[in-house]
Amino acid sequence: MFKKILLAADGSEHSLRAAEKAIFLMRNNPDANIEIVYVVNSEASKSDVLRDLDTDAITLKRHQKLVPIQEKLKQATVDFKVKFIHGEPGPSIVKYANDGKFDVIVIGSRGLNGLQEFVLGGVSHKVAKRANCPVLIVK
Repeated sequence: MFKKILLAADGSEHSLRAAEKAIFLMRNNPDANIEIVYVVNSEASKSDVLRDLDTDAITLKRHQKLVPIQEKLKQATVDFKVKFIHGEPGPSIVKYANDGKFDVIVIGSRGLNGLQEFVLGGVSHKVAKRANCPVLIVK
């Protein structure tokens, strides 16, 4: 089954549900592990810096978005790690997944920015079209 699972997360409710499905994929597979990837969008990063001017506070805020997901994985006693990458979310997730030779990507159907998804066609859609492995899109 799936041993190397990439969970694309942004702290949204959809990514929390995606975490639940990633845990489900690990059932009966003690060798499996999950890697949570959070993409720091370059544009959002610039505006955060211009508003706050405190990079430690910005970093803490990003980490806090993933706390509920990490708690869910800990409760399920799942082996996981977290990786923050920079770039445009769709292409960055695809590149990271393809380079890392993941068995599956689990991603929420919607993220924190619904308007951007509507205009751009959605990060999950971009990932599903370009990834070299199966993609599970969770509603």
